[in-house]
Amino acid sequence: MSNFSGIWIPLITPFNAGEVDHAALDALVRHYVRTGVAGFVALGTTGEPAALDAREQDAVLATVLAAAGAVPVVAGVSGNHTASVCERVSELNALPIAGVLAAAPYYIRPSQAGVIGHFTAIADASCKPVILYDIPARTGVRLELPTLLELAGHERIVAVKDCGGSLDKTLSLILDGRLQVLCGEDLDMFGVLCAGASGAIAASAHLQTERFVAMERALREGRLAEARSLWHVLVPLVRASFAEPNPAPVKAALARCGLIRNELRAPMTTASAELEAELGERVA
Repeated sequence: MSNFSGIWIPLITPFNAGEVDHAALDALVRHYVRTGVAGFVALGTTGEPAALDAREQDAVLATVLAAAGAVPVVAGVSGNHTASVCERVSELNALPIAGVLAAAPYYIRPSQAGVIGHFTAIADASCKPVILYDIPARTGVRLELPTLLELAGHERIVAVKDCGGSLDKTLSLILDGRLQVLCGEDLDMFGVLCAGASGAIAASAHLQTERFVAMERALREGRLAEARSLWHVLVPLVRASFAEPNPAPVKAALARCGLIRNELRAPMTTASAELEAELGERVA
């Protein structure tokens, strides 16, 4: 049975003079392996996949898989043409990935029946576990609770990355128990983990990663006071990590640490000098 629990990092994609910096990506993944993270998401929102062509996406995923070793890697997929997304999912079947993270069709705002059909087709095309990505702020369409509960009946749909903005829905999914719930809103992480979520896919965990891992482990082992103390230190960092559009703040902080170049692809822009300075103080 698939186990999507613990702290997962949705990896940034480093660039150098406009090209993917595979050496930096390899070093970054190997660094995070040593921190004890549960897994990686490659080509998720934080990885700027919309700015990568198909060849670059394949190369990024290959680099991540090679560097991750035994640590599981999930591949992000997205699109609003179901057949094209299913074709991509079918291509990924041949790779040693732990699963696919699939967002709802963006921009076209389909009905809930259309959403169910889209994800069912993806799950039918995949021989890997599927994690649903509920992020209406980016896609323009919500995954309503009845939709999620119906999709939970598919044998390969096993988890949800929850950015849905509804605590009631989150708790209902946790209580239902068929889907593992991975918190996708970093500031909500502590409370949702306390409520029974299995883990988090957290962009801010690129920074002070060991502290995030220790916090989740302390909660899982029932050491609430220790977990709370760790989390209170992390809260200002989490807030700063999303003070400007993701992944600009995280990339600025990683560049301050000498791990990557502070570079994004248009239309994304680098973080402001003020935020970069603040992040530098928080990761020092």
